[in-house]
Amino acid sequence: MKREVEKAKRALSSTHEYSIEIENLFEDFDFEETLTRAKFEELNADLFKKTFGPVQKALEDAKKKKTEIDDIVLVGGSTRIPKIQEMIKDYFNGKEPNRYINPDEAVAYGAAIQGAIICQDETINKDIILIDVVSLTLGIETVGGVMTKIIPRGQKIPTKKS
Repeated sequence: MKREVEKAKRALSSTHEYSIEIENLFEDFDFEETLTRAKFEELNADLFKKTFGPVQKALEDAKKKKTEIDDIVLVGGSTRIPKIQEMIKDYFNGKEPNRYINPDEAVAYGAAIQGAIICQDETINKDIILIDVVSLTLGIETVGGVMTKIIPRGQKIPTKKS
């Protein structure tokens, strides 16, 4: 079921309907349903809205207003969904996301740059600055079950605290 739904998500990014067919879903029951892009968007509206939490957090972490953003690059498979692209465009007051960068290649390129930096590869472009940060606040539990923050989210790596 999960595999078929993933296929539908991908297909509905470029077509307006997709036929989901699953043989022997349950006790000799074959499932067949046509899913339209509109129905897909309706079913996932709440999930789509949740994508703006990380967008807002990224702006907050960067200490930027959405009007200060020059270029929008979407990465990852769900960024191909037309409704997500439309919502991002609306959020940034009509600014179009950059469509010249492949979402999968952007992730791989970032990982390759990070690997080259870690390996101290001399062939890496010196014009690229990559800052690695802690993605979650790190801490310890103290008396009474209280979380004491040691390293805050967004702290540059490497870091040392005592």
